[in-house]
Amino acid sequence: MTTKTEAKDGIIETLKTVFWALLIAGVFRTIFFQPFWIPSSSMKDTLLVGDFLFVNKMAYGYSAYSCPFFKCPISGRILASEPERGDIVVFSHPVNGQDFIKRLIGLPGDRVQVKDGVLYLNGVAAPQTPDGTFTETYERQGPLGNLPQCTGGRPADGAPCDKEKFVETLPGGVAHSVLNIRTSQLDNTPIYTVPEGQYFFMGDNRDNSTDSRVPQAALGVGFVPFENLIGRADRVIYSSAGRSMLAFWTWRSDRYFKALD
Repeated sequence: MTTKTEAKDGIIETLKTVFWALLIAGVFRTIFFQPFWIPSSSMKDTLLVGDFLFVNKMAYGYSAYSCPFFKCPISGRILASEPERGDIVVFSHPVNGQDFIKRLIGLPGDRVQVKDGVLYLNGVAAPQTPDGTFTETYERQGPLGNLPQCTGGRPADGAPCDKEKFVETLPGGVAHSVLNIRTSQLDNTPIYTVPEGQYFFMGDNRDNSTDSRVPQAALGVGFVPFENLIGRADRVIYSSAGRSMLAFWTWRSDRYFKALD
């Protein structure tokens, strides 16, 4: 027979267990990994609206965004490894502080330019190989309910939405998919020289991404300081094609634990 004292002690032990579990989970999330749900189309078709992933916050060391519970070093960061061209990175927008996810294109000292939709790094074109067509359904996507952009304009609701697809190879050998929708203003840019300690980012969905090609004065990303880097995305955990990440019947079966290029 259980006494009132034993029952009370059992409740206290349960509460302690829950408290420590939540504390450990919070520390784990704060220091090591951060969940991220893709809300926009800027990284298609590498990342789709509704992809859920964890960001490796230790990829580049501690920063002001990964150690809020204790004082960071005077330098602002303990460097674990250098960011590499081609990494998919979550960072804090230098102006509005929102979390963005883009591909790292330009390293400090690089000269970056886009001419006729082709990326040039330090005066050399990054080869683009045609890779067919990326097709999705023209319908509202994710909790924001945004419609995808399609080559040739707006199709009927429920119709196929096509975009040209290419494989772009960056210096160092990283090959990844990029999409082309139309000829846009961002297909031809000035030369951007990346300052020391900062980085240049672009979305893989080149005609539907407000990235480092857009200056901060025009609400773009501009150059991103090293201290704003939150972590690297390496793998999709799962993906929801519906309006909610909890709608399991809309989960995409081909994206479970999908590695990212």
